[in-house]
Amino acid sequence: MKILVADDSRVMRQIVIRTLRQAGYAGHDVVEAENGKEALDLVRSEAPDLVLSDWNMPEMTGIDLLDALRSSGSTVPFGFVTSEGSADMRARASAGGALFLIAKPFTPEAFDEVLAPVLKG
Repeated sequence: MKILVADDSRVMRQIVIRTLRQAGYAGHDVVEAENGKEALDLVRSEAPDLVLSDWNMPEMTGIDLLDALRSSGSTVPFGFVTSEGSADMRARASAGGALFLIAKPFTPEAFDEVLAPVLKG
C-alpha cells in the first residue's frame, strides 16, 4: 500500500513516517508532500491508499485539500495528523469526510488504533 504524508515541516513528516514504522506499518510505500497543493497533485499521480495530512500548510490547507479531493470525486481514505485537535476542527474534519484526526503529541498506539481498520482491512 502507498501512504501520502502531507506536512510543510520536513521534520514533522519524518516523525509521522517514523511513527508509522513504530506502529507496524514499515512495509508501505510513503510519498511526501510539502503542502496541500502538492498533495492534491500527488493523489492524482500516485493514487495513494491513504492520505495523512497536517491541517495548517501553505498553498492549500489540509481541510481545503480534503474538500478539493472530495469535490473531484476522490474517495481516498484521509486522516489528519496535526498539532491542534479542537472540537470545531474535529467536526469540520468529520463533516468533510476525514476518517480521523490525531492531535500531536501522538503515539504509535494511537496511529495503530485509527490505521488498522484502513490498512489491515
